[in-house]
Amino acid sequence: MTRNTTSRSLHDLGLAAWFGGTLANAVALNPAAAQAGSAGDKGAVANAGWDRWTPVNAAAIGAHVVGSLGQLRGNAGRIKGQKRVPSMVVAKTALTAAALGVTAYSRSLGKVVDSQNNVPVASGTEPTAATPPDVAAAQKKLAALQWAVPALTGALVVVSSFAGEQERASEVHQGLLKKVLPA
Repeated sequence: MTRNTTSRSLHDLGLAAWFGGTLANAVALNPAAAQAGSAGDKGAVANAGWDRWTPVNAAAIGAHVVGSLGQLRGNAGRIKGQKRVPSMVVAKTALTAAALGVTAYSRSLGKVVDSQNNVPVASGTEPTAATPPDVAAAQKKLAALQWAVPALTGALVVVSSFAGEQERASEVHQGLLKKVLPA
């Protein structure tokens, strides 16, 4: 087996930033925007924060995807030959696709919120009665989705930990034996 330090690092650092940044924004930025002076300022603060995070998040996601592809390439033999590894790869791929989809959809909703300046809002994800209907609808969806991305990327962290455990010599030998000698 060869080392995959670069791809593993890209995978892990990208996932860590994707998970941590979206969790921090849901926990801190969106509610903290409610502390801004006027209702119009509240939306501007949340939008400015998310606009600053978006390029960093895109780089983190890109690093994670590149690292994931490198991990697939580096573990191709184990994926083919070790029992239970293919199902882990499928689960991890499905979670990654779901996290990418929710992230992209959230960003498109964020652009709706960001499209108007000084829109009156209660916080980053809470409209007021004076919030335009399209922005209010986007905010209501974002209120739920802000937790979906950290939940999905957090699940990816867990599955990645499980994948790392599958690389232990005892697991590899056991998985290869079960593949060759099915019970």
